Parts: sequence; C-alpha cells; structure tokens
Amino acid sequence: MAKLYLLLVVLFYLVSHILAASQPTDLTHSTQNEMLFQYHNGPLLSGKISVNLIWYGKFTPTQRAIITDFITSLSSSSSSKTAQPSVATWWKGTHKYYNLLRHHSSSSLSLTMGAHISDQRYSLGKSLTSRQILQLASRGGQSYAVNVVLTSDDVAVDGFCRSRCGTHGFSSNVAHLRGGKNEKFTYIWVGNSETQCPGHCAWPFHQPIYGPQSPPLVAPNNDVGLDGMVMNLASLLAATVTNPFGNGYYQGPKEAPLEAASACPGVYGKGAYPGYAGDLLVDPTNGASYNANGLNGRKYLLPALFDPSTSSCSTLV
Repeated sequence: MAKLYLLLVVLFYLVSHILAASQPTDLTHSTQNEMLFQYHNGPLLSGKISVNLIWYGKFTPTQRAIITDFITSLSSSSSSKTAQPSVATWWKGTHKYYNLLRHHSSSSLSLTMGAHISDQRYSLGKSLTSRQILQLASRGGQSYAVNVVLTSDDVAVDGFCRSRCGTHGFSSNVAHLRGGKNEKFTYIWVGNSETQCPGHCAWPFHQPIYGPQSPPLVAPNNDVGLDGMVMNLASLLAATVTNPFGNGYYQGPKEAPLEAASACPGVYGKGAYPGYAGDLLVDPTNGASYNANGLNGRKYLLPALFDPSTSSCSTLV
C-alpha cells in the first residue's frame, strides 16, 4: 500500500505540473513578480534632453508625422490635451526608476523634439554596419541629446531581423573630447521591418514568424512598418533613460540585459500571454488595436514597462 500511495503522489505531482505548464501565463502578475531588477550605480539621463531624428532612406511625410507626433506626445504637458490613457501617462512609468533614487527625481528629465536630419540619398549605402549606425547617430547634437537613427524598409542593418529590431547605445562626445572633457552621448537605432521581417519586429500587426499563429491586429496608423517602429522606439527610449551607459537599471548579463520594456516581452495589455498581446482598446472607426492616445488624434500601441516598485509589468489597459 505504501508503494501504491507513493506512486499516486508522484503521478498527481506530474499531472498537476503538466496542466500548469499548459495554461497561458499572465506575465503582468506572475513570472515577472519573481524578477529582480537591479540598479548598478550608474547615472540616469537627466536635464532637458533633445530627441534628434536622423532619417536614413525614404520616408513619406505621413510616416515622419507618425514618429514626430509620438515623440511630442511623451511630454507631460501633452497629457491634458489628449484622451486617456495617453502616451504621456505611459512615459510616466519611467519616473518610478528615478523616484527610487535619492539623488534623482522624475522632474529632473524632460524630453523635447529636437532636430530633423535627412539622408535620402543613402550616403552610406543600403547595407549598414553597427559602426555606420554610430556614424549616422553622430550627425545629431551630442550634448543633452538622444540621437535616433531611423532606417527605411529598404535598408539592411547588421543583425536586423535575425537578432534585433533596434538597439540603443552610447559613445564619447567628440566635441567635448577635443576640449579635454570625456562626456558621452546616447543614441538609438530602429529599422522599418515591413518588407524584411514584420513577423519578427512588427508583431502583433503581422503574424509572428514562430509560435501561435493568431490573426494580426489592425495597425492604429494604418502602417505596419511605422507602427512597429513606434513600439520598438518606445521600448528603446525607456531603456535609454533608465540605463543610458550600461550601468543603470537592468536584469541579467550586461551584454544582453533585460531593461525597462524588454523585461516584458510581448505584453501590451492585461491578460497577455505568448501569442496574445493582451486586452487592448479598439478604434470603432477602423478596428485598429491600441493602448495609448497621442497628440493630433494619434493612437499607438506601446509596450508594458517593468515597474521596479512592484516587480511586475505595468500596462495602460
């Protein structure tokens, strides 16, 4: 009887674990609660920061407006002008990282729209290396700035689609080096994936390359490539301000860190699980899915941000 009882216990244990593994996981409440985000004693971005956009390749005026309106919508002053939930409300999720530090406050950072630099002639060709991305980023102002390189859908970049949809980094400020100061500037690169890998970099507005094949959602700005770019740009902006120089907030190895948004992959609304972006708002006029309102009537889908005060992924809806 003892052997039979032990066998039944083992079988119950195995069955219960198999059933648990087969259930969709709500990343906003379970596994993310176990994550340990760490502060690595480095500086966060502070002061009045200009977001300079370097447009590499061909973008239509409408495509440019989608990105520009998103950047402008980040300002807290825009929240009173737009419906809720708003892009500005989403951005306040990054303030929680500042509020945990005694020498920082959320009011110490202000993002503003900066310069537009256009290269429609593909001066560096249509296949770029990481070094060339940095070269393009250096064309923007390098003091109190985040320089964002945006590549069009016909430009290939090292690692694009295979291992990344964009990246953020930093480099020494050349102008200040000449003056004897070793200051750094931050930059971001995001590519338009529509013709190269929308299933990888523009999900859920395209069927995924791998995993559950659910129908794609309607993009809120009717442009799969640009709406995908906004999702990735939003993630990288949050990572840039909270981990600008590789020694801020992140989890895991420094070479491949999980940061403010990348710690919540695929989560856009409550109830999200692999293959399902979560419970989102739907525009009744065109059926588009979104979770944030922006200026000029724009709607966007923005990633969940990891909340360091609760150790969970926080969503707007």
